[in-house]
Amino acid sequence: MRFSRFLAPLTTLAVLGLAACGGGAAPASSAPASPTAASPAAAASKPAAAASASAKPAASGAASAKPAASGAAGAKTANIGAAFSLTGPGSPYGPVQKNAVLLAQDDLNKAGGVTLNIDVQDDASAKEQGINVFQSFIKGNDVAIMGPTLSGLALATDPLAQDAKTPVLGVSNTAGGITTIGDYIFRDSLAEEQVVPAMVKAVVDKYNPKKVAIMYANDQPFAKSGADAVKKEMDDRKIQVTDTETFASNDKDFSAQLTKIKGTNPDAIFISALADAGANIVAQARKLGIPDSVHIIGGNGMNSPQIAKIAGPAAEGIIVGAAWIDSSPNPQSQAFVKAYKAKYNLDPDQFAAQAYAGVQILSDALKRANLSGDTAKDRTALRDALAQTKNVDTVLGKFSFTSGRDADHPPVVQVIKDGKFVLFS
Repeated sequence: MRFSRFLAPLTTLAVLGLAACGGGAAPASSAPASPTAASPAAAASKPAAAASASAKPAASGAASAKPAASGAAGAKTANIGAAFSLTGPGSPYGPVQKNAVLLAQDDLNKAGGVTLNIDVQDDASAKEQGINVFQSFIKGNDVAIMGPTLSGLALATDPLAQDAKTPVLGVSNTAGGITTIGDYIFRDSLAEEQVVPAMVKAVVDKYNPKKVAIMYANDQPFAKSGADAVKKEMDDRKIQVTDTETFASNDKDFSAQLTKIKGTNPDAIFISALADAGANIVAQARKLGIPDSVHIIGGNGMNSPQIAKIAGPAAEGIIVGAAWIDSSPNPQSQAFVKAYKAKYNLDPDQFAAQAYAGVQILSDALKRANLSGDTAKDRTALRDALAQTKNVDTVLGKFSFTSGRDADHPPVVQVIKDGKFVLFS
């Protein structure tokens, strides 16, 4: 059995939301090997069977149990590290990411091909912990790393992996500058600048706002990227930005900022924040008397079901740009939703879908990478195969990487209606 290489300070965390070829160029991309009928990757109508005991989250919530493996043993097994925010400010997202990658591991291992051996560790939404987790994966025999959950943490951890020539696949990082860290850094999560234009267009087309206010968390790079993207869209469209307010993610009282914004009489407010802060801002805005006619638009962090759980009725009508929605007609997506709900008794969100897709993308690339069992060589081979990923079938739809290793698929725009996200129209 493969044991953790360090002891992380983790506690049990219930999922909130009740609450990232050797010796030659890789071929363009082959479709993944045909998965089993019960796998979301096969777009089955039946949910996937319950996970094997070895793939269930450990009782401590620290890591999944691991079958015996050594690097890419016999070129048939690949160890993958996953750093997710199971605790801390990113905890509305990390647990669902963990659920999704373990579900994907089960589904894809049943399909055959390269056996995936995913070790999930808590980055605790903290720089020091995230660095420790990444270093343990880099020093071990993991051929790739998924995560971390938050963009700010990725800016601290990804350079370590780049220097060690270890591929990273971010599955929720949306801030600018992530993939420019280096050629071993990939993400399947759409960047803010990819999603915001579609979201703003949808809002403008329907509501024609003349004045917009902006609020964003100044301690989260993704939030700043979202605010910058919205400001650019407003400037391009000659829409007045009446006020820009900032706050820290741990703040609880937003009355001062909201009072200033209310005084500018905006037609809409854009909020870029982690789920807990964003939900509290929404609730406080309505309590302060900012009417429902002032539309609230959210950045990527507002894609969590946590928003409706915390804000309650005040969340109705929040508009958010996204990479995925659970009503997608994509057969793989539909099967994934059924399988996730069957296993966890929870509805998956965008963060779960991107994490599941991340495993699909890695699995596809591993099949094309001609693994040798030499970890250093296999990391480079996998990086080369990932760079050639094109039109791979995933729960996000047909997936490709851009030349800059960013996600290449269309965004969607959703709105909270009756406490749930539905397609905005």
